[in-house]
Amino acid sequence: MIKEALLSEFHHEAENTRKLLSIIPDSALEYRPQPHLWSIGQLASHIAEVYNWYDQTFNIDHFNMGNYKYDKGDISTTSNILEKFEANVIAAQQAIEKSDESQYMNPWTMGAGEQIFLGPMPKIQVIRGFLYNHLYHHRGELISHLRATGNKVPSLYGPNFEQSK
Repeated sequence: MIKEALLSEFHHEAENTRKLLSIIPDSALEYRPQPHLWSIGQLASHIAEVYNWYDQTFNIDHFNMGNYKYDKGDISTTSNILEKFEANVIAAQQAIEKSDESQYMNPWTMGAGEQIFLGPMPKIQVIRGFLYNHLYHHRGELISHLRATGNKVPSLYGPNFEQSK
């Protein structure tokens, strides 16, 4: 039952992410509001990459970052970022579908080698916080970056500022 709820939210929010990523103009990809912040392209690529973490979060009790290869991919065009996003969404959905709901309360950790960075905490807490909420947080950043460049953003949760004009 929890899995079905997570899948339902996943599908709804993946569509929202798709809507947001697809409106990014290539001309905005290098924009960053301050030198220390990620560019729009880097942020969009990170959002697409988070979907690649689902299998190691849903189906393994320890996410070994020491073995993980972060792949931002080719972020020179929005279509490249969307291609990465679509592939990762398919893999993420499969990870949720193959997950065993009886394991959702297992202690979960993330680290590299013997060093633990996150956890231990119940896997379901990590699913909600590290995966789902993490994506929503970065989408909010992306919306702010896009608005700073004068771009309109899609409505994700009902009418937004652009639609009220």
